[in-house]
Amino acid sequence: MKLSIIVPAYNEGKTIEKILTKLVDVQLPVAVSKEIIIVNDCSKDNTETVVQNFIRAHPSSEMQYVAHTVNKGKGAALHTGIQAATGDYLIVQDADLEYDPDEFNILLKPVLDGFADVVYGSRFMGGNAHRILFFWHTIGNKFLTFLSNMFTNLNLTDMETCYKLFRADVIKGISLNEKRFGFEPEVTAKISKIPGIRIYEVGISYYGRTYEEGKKINWKDGFRAIYCIVKYNLFS
Repeated sequence: MKLSIIVPAYNEGKTIEKILTKLVDVQLPVAVSKEIIIVNDCSKDNTETVVQNFIRAHPSSEMQYVAHTVNKGKGAALHTGIQAATGDYLIVQDADLEYDPDEFNILLKPVLDGFADVVYGSRFMGGNAHRILFFWHTIGNKFLTFLSNMFTNLNLTDMETCYKLFRADVIKGISLNEKRFGFEPEVTAKISKIPGIRIYEVGISYYGRTYEEGKKINWKDGFRAIYCIVKYNLFS
């Protein structure tokens, strides 16, 4: 089995080498190989130089690099990565350091045990490390998850999580439209409509960062998420 790891990046020159090093070094089960797909969403910093130097320094690792000529948004970068992926399963890895690739194995377990087609990594369940940051962000995340669950009839605890593991044929078979952070509610709504889909959730760590450290999501994205929840559950 091959796992495709999609890394959307926009102005992540300060952290992307660290996360790529973690991805190259992460030890997956013996039966699982990996490919890393970096999608540079027209960064204005040195992200491209850092990535290209890293790829040249690691010729034995299976990596693809794709660059957008204009900034399109995280969702659009994920669309590009999904199209380029050749693995049996896909997972999203943000280019910052908020999520730990060593926990891929936690998400892979329900898949390798034959139970799951999709696995969400929840920041709000289990006893793993969780950085204490923004109260209203937490309330917002839980509200969006609650609203999404009302429409999808799922009992997720963290719909907005970055760590979502998909069977490749499932995610490639979905028509995705959202170009920014609306990807999360859209894909959740559309996944939930697939007959017989097996969705699991596992607890993960979360090493959140502040806006000074490069966090990009804001209140406007929250309102867009509400719009996407209603749109893709009722009218898609």
